[in-house]
Amino acid sequence: MPDDDDDDWEVPEAFQPDPTEFAFDLESRLATVVALKSFVPPDATSAAALGVEREGSGVVIDAGGLVLTIGYLITEAETIWITNNEGRVVEATPLAMDFETGFGLVQTLGRLPGQKVAELGDSEAMRHGAQGVLAAAGGLSHALACTVAARQPFAGYWEYLLDNAIFTAPAHPHWGGAGLFDATGRLAGIGSLILQQGQRGGKRLDLNMVVPTGELLPILETLRRTGHSGRPARPWLGLYATEDDEEVGVGSLAKGGPAERAGVKPRDRIVAVDGRKVNDLASLWTAVRAAGPAGAEVRLTLARGARQLDLAITSTDRSRHLKAPRLH
Repeated sequence: MPDDDDDDWEVPEAFQPDPTEFAFDLESRLATVVALKSFVPPDATSAAALGVEREGSGVVIDAGGLVLTIGYLITEAETIWITNNEGRVVEATPLAMDFETGFGLVQTLGRLPGQKVAELGDSEAMRHGAQGVLAAAGGLSHALACTVAARQPFAGYWEYLLDNAIFTAPAHPHWGGAGLFDATGRLAGIGSLILQQGQRGGKRLDLNMVVPTGELLPILETLRRTGHSGRPARPWLGLYATEDDEEVGVGSLAKGGPAERAGVKPRDRIVAVDGRKVNDLASLWTAVRAAGPAGAEVRLTLARGARQLDLAITSTDRSRHLKAPRLH
């Protein structure tokens, strides 16, 4: 995540969206994006990787104070503060974290009078070449006019697989939890990552990976009501993988996680999962998911130096490895 402590940053004016080019009130859409700051206890599992203070954005999607953001901002958070574009501040509580999509839901604990609310759009319409606005909290100076550069799967090293992610360019410098608005002014996605793509001549293109709202719509009401998607939890191994030259390896392991307990070691190379050869992160996580829901046994074929070995890992639900949110 970027360092959001400097509030003086701005998107260069040449890259900001021009309000006159839209058939909707751009200012009111940007007002739905709020700043989010969360505080996580030092002994939280995610504290070492993500920090104990996390800052980013979220988008208000309901008049009752429901905020949609990216999950890593609120994972294991005990306290959350929301600030809107008018400078009003209210405490909030984490409501749900869906590890499969990466979305997080936050509920404000106080009212934000007159707060604008975003309407969820059709993220499938955000095809290659579509124009949009990727906005962090703070209004026009924190908004970026962007184009959809690709729609394709995305696999993350932390056991994350998204079938049809949105990739936008140019990249927003404060992407975490930023709202992607389509040509109609509706919310089409939430910013998650910044990535680099190689181009001809050795040049690199910076892109944002955005989680499409289409992933949220089927589970939103269940998430809001229960804190869970209602779907069986995916199998989690506690394994952080690396990918290099059609080879997949073990970078590190979650302390006390299933893979560590089963004897997997950093620098092991992953040859196959349940007999299915893997050569990249996408094929690895697809094979792990095919083993069944959380609790299923996953057999890894590993190369350790000159040796090859098979290890059986009893997967678990990732949420059981994390601190439960404090109830308000």
